[in-house]
Amino acid sequence: MAVAGLVDAEVVCMDSRQIYRGMDIGTDKAPSEFHERVPHHGLDIRAPNEAYSAGQFGRDARSWITEIRGRGRVPLFVGGTGLFLKALTDPIFRQPPMDSERLQSLRRFLASRPREELERWVCGLDPARARVARQGGPHRLGRTIEVALLTGRTLSWWHERGEPDQEPLSGVIVVLEMDREELDRRIDARVTRMADAGLVDEVNGLLERGYGPDDPGMSGTGYREICASLRGEMSLDDALERMRSQTRKYARRQLTWFRHQLPEDTVRVDASLPLTVQTEEVAAAWVERRQHREGRE
Repeated sequence: MAVAGLVDAEVVCMDSRQIYRGMDIGTDKAPSEFHERVPHHGLDIRAPNEAYSAGQFGRDARSWITEIRGRGRVPLFVGGTGLFLKALTDPIFRQPPMDSERLQSLRRFLASRPREELERWVCGLDPARARVARQGGPHRLGRTIEVALLTGRTLSWWHERGEPDQEPLSGVIVVLEMDREELDRRIDARVTRMADAGLVDEVNGLLERGYGPDDPGMSGTGYREICASLRGEMSLDDALERMRSQTRKYARRQLTWFRHQLPEDTVRVDASLPLTVQTEEVAAAWVERRQHREGRE
Protein backbone atom coordinates (compact mmCIF):
# COMPACT_ATOMS: atom_id res chain seq x y z
CA MET A 1 0.00 0.00 0.00
CA ALA A 2 2.86 2.36 0.77
CA VAL A 3 4.48 1.70 -2.61
CA ALA A 4 1.15 2.12 -4.40
CA GLY A 5 0.73 5.54 -2.85
CA LEU A 6 4.24 6.62 -3.79
CA VAL A 7 4.15 5.60 -7.48
CA ASP A 8 0.37 6.07 -8.07
CA ALA A 9 -0.30 2.38 -8.62
CA GLU A 10 -3.24 0.01 -8.69
CA VAL A 11 -2.74 -3.42 -7.12
CA VAL A 12 -3.07 -6.68 -9.02
CA CYS A 13 -3.37 -9.83 -6.89
CA MET A 14 -0.71 -12.40 -7.81
CA ASP A 15 -1.83 -15.04 -5.33
CA SER A 16 -3.34 -18.30 -6.59
CA ARG A 17 -5.76 -18.61 -3.64
CA GLN A 18 -6.90 -15.01 -3.16
CA ILE A 19 -8.71 -15.25 -6.49
CA TYR A 20 -11.41 -17.36 -4.76
CA ARG A 21 -14.61 -15.93 -3.33
CA GLY A 22 -15.46 -16.70 0.28
CA MET A 23 -11.85 -17.51 1.16
CA ASP A 24 -10.77 -14.33 2.92
CA ILE A 25 -9.32 -15.28 6.30
CA GLY A 26 -7.34 -18.35 5.23
CA THR A 27 -5.74 -16.51 2.32
CA ASP A 28 -5.13 -13.35 4.37
CA LYS A 29 -6.71 -10.97 1.85
CA ALA A 30 -6.14 -7.26 2.26
CA PRO A 31 -8.97 -5.63 4.26
CA SER A 32 -11.72 -3.82 2.38
CA GLU A 33 -10.54 -0.39 3.52
CA PHE A 34 -7.37 -0.97 1.46
CA HIS A 35 -9.52 -1.46 -1.64
CA GLU A 36 -11.22 1.87 -0.99
CA ARG A 37 -7.87 3.66 -0.95
CA VAL A 38 -6.20 1.79 -3.83
CA PRO A 39 -8.06 -0.19 -6.55
CA HIS A 40 -7.38 -3.95 -6.42
CA HIS A 41 -7.73 -6.41 -9.30
CA GLY A 42 -7.79 -10.21 -9.41
CA LEU A 43 -9.54 -10.82 -6.09
CA ASP A 44 -12.72 -12.90 -5.78
CA ILE A 45 -12.97 -13.83 -9.46
CA ARG A 46 -13.66 -17.56 -9.11
CA ALA A 47 -15.73 -19.90 -6.93
CA PRO A 48 -13.66 -22.37 -4.86
CA ASN A 49 -14.61 -25.28 -7.13
CA GLU A 50 -13.46 -23.53 -10.32
CA ALA A 51 -10.00 -24.03 -11.77
CA TYR A 52 -7.80 -21.07 -12.61
CA SER A 53 -4.49 -21.60 -14.38
CA ALA A 54 -1.35 -19.53 -14.60
CA GLY A 55 -2.05 -19.17 -18.31
CA GLN A 56 -5.48 -17.69 -17.63
CA PHE A 57 -3.92 -15.35 -15.08
CA GLY A 58 -1.45 -14.18 -17.72
CA ARG A 59 -4.29 -13.35 -20.11
CA ASP A 60 -6.38 -11.61 -17.44
CA ALA A 61 -3.37 -9.69 -16.13
CA ARG A 62 -2.67 -8.20 -19.53
CA SER A 63 -6.21 -6.85 -19.65
CA TRP A 64 -5.82 -5.32 -16.18
CA ILE A 65 -2.49 -3.80 -17.19
CA THR A 66 -4.10 -2.14 -20.22
CA GLU A 67 -6.91 -0.72 -18.07
CA ILE A 68 -4.55 0.55 -15.36
CA ARG A 69 -2.16 2.16 -17.80
CA GLY A 70 -5.13 3.72 -19.57
CA ARG A 71 -5.83 5.58 -16.34
CA GLY A 72 -2.23 6.77 -16.22
CA ARG A 73 -1.31 4.55 -13.29
CA VAL A 74 1.28 1.85 -12.58
CA PRO A 75 0.29 -1.85 -12.37
CA LEU A 76 1.68 -3.19 -9.08
CA PHE A 77 1.58 -7.00 -8.84
CA VAL A 78 1.54 -8.31 -5.27
CA GLY A 79 1.83 -11.91 -4.14
CA GLY A 80 4.14 -14.87 -4.11
CA THR A 81 2.75 -17.31 -6.69
CA GLY A 82 5.80 -17.87 -8.86
CA LEU A 83 3.96 -19.47 -11.78
CA PHE A 84 1.70 -16.43 -12.04
CA LEU A 85 4.78 -14.21 -12.26
CA LYS A 86 6.34 -16.49 -14.89
CA ALA A 87 3.13 -16.24 -16.92
CA LEU A 88 4.01 -12.56 -17.35
CA THR A 89 7.80 -12.61 -17.69
CA ASP A 90 8.18 -16.02 -19.35
CA PRO A 91 4.74 -16.98 -20.75
CA ILE A 92 3.77 -20.62 -20.79
CA PHE A 93 2.91 -22.57 -23.92
CA ARG A 94 -0.09 -21.96 -26.11
CA GLN A 95 -2.96 -24.33 -25.25
CA PRO A 96 -2.54 -27.45 -27.43
CA PRO A 97 -5.59 -28.53 -29.45
CA MET A 98 -7.73 -31.16 -27.71
CA ASP A 99 -11.04 -32.62 -28.84
CA SER A 100 -13.66 -31.06 -26.54
CA GLU A 101 -15.93 -34.13 -26.37
CA ARG A 102 -13.07 -36.46 -25.52
CA LEU A 103 -11.78 -33.92 -22.99
CA GLN A 104 -15.10 -33.66 -21.15
CA SER A 105 -15.53 -37.44 -21.19
CA LEU A 106 -12.03 -37.94 -19.79
CA ARG A 107 -12.62 -35.32 -17.08
CA ARG A 108 -15.81 -37.07 -15.96
CA PHE A 109 -13.93 -40.36 -15.78
CA LEU A 110 -10.99 -38.89 -13.86
CA ALA A 111 -13.36 -37.22 -11.39
CA SER A 112 -14.62 -40.67 -10.44
CA ARG A 113 -11.17 -42.09 -9.69
CA PRO A 114 -9.46 -41.92 -6.27
CA ARG A 115 -6.54 -39.58 -5.83
CA GLU A 116 -4.10 -42.46 -5.32
CA GLU A 117 -4.96 -43.79 -8.77
CA LEU A 118 -4.50 -40.38 -10.38
CA GLU A 119 -1.06 -40.10 -8.77
CA ARG A 120 -0.08 -43.50 -10.20
CA TRP A 121 -1.20 -42.40 -13.66
CA VAL A 122 0.80 -39.19 -13.44
CA CYS A 123 3.92 -41.05 -12.31
CA GLY A 124 3.57 -43.31 -15.35
CA LEU A 125 2.62 -40.69 -17.93
CA ASP A 126 4.72 -37.71 -16.85
CA PRO A 127 7.16 -38.60 -14.06
CA ALA A 128 9.02 -35.29 -14.42
CA ARG A 129 5.88 -33.46 -13.32
CA ALA A 130 4.71 -35.93 -10.66
CA ARG A 131 5.87 -33.96 -7.61
CA VAL A 132 4.35 -30.68 -8.79
CA ALA A 133 1.11 -32.39 -9.80
CA ARG A 134 0.73 -34.12 -6.44
CA GLN A 135 1.22 -30.84 -4.62
CA GLY A 136 -1.42 -29.18 -6.79
CA GLY A 137 -4.14 -31.66 -5.93
CA PRO A 138 -6.72 -33.45 -8.12
CA HIS A 139 -7.07 -30.58 -10.60
CA ARG A 140 -3.37 -30.47 -11.44
CA LEU A 141 -3.19 -34.26 -11.48
CA GLY A 142 -6.08 -34.39 -13.93
CA ARG A 143 -4.58 -31.66 -16.10
CA THR A 144 -1.30 -33.58 -16.35
CA ILE A 145 -3.13 -36.76 -17.36
CA GLU A 146 -5.46 -35.19 -19.90
CA VAL A 147 -2.69 -33.31 -21.73
CA ALA A 148 -0.57 -36.46 -22.01
CA LEU A 149 -3.44 -38.64 -23.24
CA LEU A 150 -5.11 -36.19 -25.62
CA THR A 151 -2.06 -34.52 -27.19
CA GLY A 152 0.45 -37.36 -27.24
CA ARG A 153 2.96 -35.13 -25.44
CA THR A 154 3.54 -34.73 -21.73
CA LEU A 155 2.75 -31.50 -19.95
CA SER A 156 6.46 -31.26 -19.13
CA TRP A 157 7.23 -31.36 -22.86
CA TRP A 158 4.75 -28.57 -23.60
CA HIS A 159 6.21 -26.39 -20.85
CA GLU A 160 9.72 -26.85 -22.24
CA ARG A 161 9.06 -26.69 -25.98
CA GLY A 162 5.58 -25.32 -26.59
CA GLU A 163 5.15 -21.98 -28.34
CA PRO A 164 4.44 -19.14 -25.85
CA ASP A 165 0.89 -17.84 -26.00
CA GLN A 166 1.88 -14.23 -25.17
CA GLU A 167 4.81 -11.85 -25.50
CA PRO A 168 6.90 -11.60 -22.30
CA LEU A 169 6.48 -8.47 -20.20
CA SER A 170 9.25 -6.55 -18.46
CA GLY A 171 9.20 -4.73 -15.15
CA VAL A 172 10.84 -4.45 -11.78
CA ILE A 173 10.74 -7.61 -9.65
CA VAL A 174 11.12 -7.03 -5.92
CA VAL A 175 11.68 -9.66 -3.22
CA LEU A 176 11.35 -8.76 0.45
CA GLU A 177 13.99 -10.67 2.39
CA MET A 178 13.68 -11.51 6.06
CA ASP A 179 15.64 -13.46 8.64
CA ARG A 180 14.32 -17.01 8.61
CA GLU A 181 13.65 -17.16 12.34
CA GLU A 182 11.65 -13.94 12.16
CA LEU A 183 9.78 -15.25 9.10
CA ASP A 184 8.86 -18.43 10.99
CA ARG A 185 7.72 -16.38 13.97
CA ARG A 186 5.47 -14.27 11.76
CA ILE A 187 4.04 -17.34 10.06
CA ASP A 188 3.18 -18.90 13.42
CA ALA A 189 1.62 -15.66 14.64
CA ARG A 190 -0.41 -15.27 11.45
CA VAL A 191 -1.95 -18.73 11.85
CA THR A 192 -3.01 -17.82 15.39
CA ARG A 193 -4.46 -14.56 14.09
CA MET A 194 -6.40 -16.40 11.38
CA ALA A 195 -7.86 -18.80 13.93
CA ASP A 196 -8.89 -15.92 16.19
CA ALA A 197 -10.45 -14.11 13.20
CA GLY A 198 -12.81 -17.00 12.45
CA LEU A 199 -11.00 -19.35 10.08
CA VAL A 200 -12.91 -22.39 11.36
CA ASP A 201 -16.26 -20.70 10.73
CA GLU A 202 -15.12 -19.66 7.25
CA VAL A 203 -14.14 -23.22 6.32
CA ASN A 204 -17.30 -24.66 7.86
CA GLY A 205 -19.37 -22.23 5.80
CA LEU A 206 -17.62 -23.34 2.62
CA LEU A 207 -18.27 -26.99 3.45
CA GLU A 208 -21.94 -26.22 4.08
CA ARG A 209 -22.15 -24.62 0.64
CA GLY A 210 -20.94 -27.86 -0.92
CA TYR A 211 -17.25 -27.15 -1.40
CA GLY A 212 -14.61 -29.60 -0.22
CA PRO A 213 -10.85 -30.10 0.21
CA ASP A 214 -10.49 -31.57 -3.28
CA ASP A 215 -11.77 -28.40 -4.96
CA PRO A 216 -9.03 -26.25 -6.57
CA GLY A 217 -9.45 -23.36 -4.17
CA MET A 218 -9.71 -25.51 -1.07
CA SER A 219 -6.53 -27.48 -1.71
CA GLY A 220 -4.31 -24.80 -0.18
CA THR A 221 -2.63 -24.97 3.20
CA GLY A 222 -5.01 -24.14 6.03
CA TYR A 223 -8.23 -25.19 4.36
CA ARG A 224 -7.22 -28.84 4.11
CA GLU A 225 -6.17 -28.96 7.75
CA ILE A 226 -9.30 -27.24 9.08
CA CYS A 227 -11.47 -29.52 6.92
CA ALA A 228 -9.78 -32.51 8.52
CA SER A 229 -10.42 -31.08 11.98
CA LEU A 230 -14.09 -30.42 11.26
CA ARG A 231 -14.45 -34.00 10.03
CA GLY A 232 -12.96 -35.33 13.26
CA GLU A 233 -9.74 -36.54 11.70
CA MET A 234 -7.55 -34.39 13.98
CA SER A 235 -7.98 -31.89 16.79
CA LEU A 236 -8.14 -28.17 16.07
CA ASP A 237 -4.83 -27.64 17.89
CA ASP A 238 -3.20 -30.31 15.74
CA ALA A 239 -4.72 -28.79 12.60
CA LEU A 240 -3.35 -25.34 13.44
CA GLU A 241 0.07 -26.74 14.26
CA ARG A 242 0.13 -28.67 11.00
CA MET A 243 -0.91 -25.48 9.24
CA ARG A 244 2.05 -23.65 10.76
CA SER A 245 4.43 -26.44 9.81
CA GLN A 246 3.16 -26.70 6.23
CA THR A 247 3.32 -22.93 5.75
CA ARG A 248 6.92 -22.82 6.99
CA LYS A 249 7.81 -25.59 4.54
CA TYR A 250 6.05 -23.75 1.74
CA ALA A 251 7.96 -20.57 2.57
CA ARG A 252 11.25 -22.46 2.26
CA ARG A 253 10.25 -23.88 -1.14
CA GLN A 254 9.22 -20.38 -2.17
CA LEU A 255 12.59 -18.93 -1.17
CA THR A 256 14.37 -21.66 -3.12
CA TRP A 257 12.25 -20.89 -6.17
CA PHE A 258 13.03 -17.18 -5.86
CA ARG A 259 16.76 -17.90 -5.72
CA HIS A 260 16.79 -20.06 -8.84
CA GLN A 261 13.98 -18.72 -11.02
CA LEU A 262 14.14 -14.93 -10.73
CA PRO A 263 16.39 -12.82 -12.98
CA GLU A 264 19.71 -11.39 -11.84
CA ASP A 265 18.38 -7.83 -11.78
CA THR A 266 15.75 -8.69 -9.16
CA VAL A 267 15.68 -6.00 -6.46
CA ARG A 268 16.10 -7.48 -3.00
CA VAL A 269 14.93 -5.38 -0.08
CA ASP A 270 15.70 -5.99 3.59
CA ALA A 271 12.25 -6.32 5.15
CA SER A 272 13.63 -5.51 8.60
CA LEU A 273 14.28 -1.90 7.54
CA PRO A 274 11.74 0.82 8.37
CA LEU A 275 8.78 0.78 5.99
CA THR A 276 9.64 4.19 4.59
CA VAL A 277 13.13 2.98 3.64
CA GLN A 278 11.77 -0.17 1.98
CA THR A 279 9.20 1.85 0.06
CA GLU A 280 11.76 4.37 -1.15
CA GLU A 281 14.06 1.58 -2.37
CA VAL A 282 11.27 0.01 -4.41
CA ALA A 283 10.11 3.33 -5.85
CA ALA A 284 13.68 4.32 -6.75
CA ALA A 285 14.21 1.01 -8.56
CA TRP A 286 11.00 1.55 -10.52
CA VAL A 287 11.93 5.12 -11.51
CA GLU A 288 15.43 4.04 -12.53
CA ARG A 289 14.13 1.17 -14.68
CA ARG A 290 11.53 3.41 -16.32
CA GLN A 291 14.10 6.10 -17.11
CA HIS A 292 16.43 3.46 -18.56
CA ARG A 293 13.65 2.10 -20.76
CA GLU A 294 12.63 5.58 -21.93
CA GLY A 295 16.26 6.38 -22.69
CA ARG A 296 16.52 3.35 -24.98
CA GLU A 297 13.33 4.33 -26.77
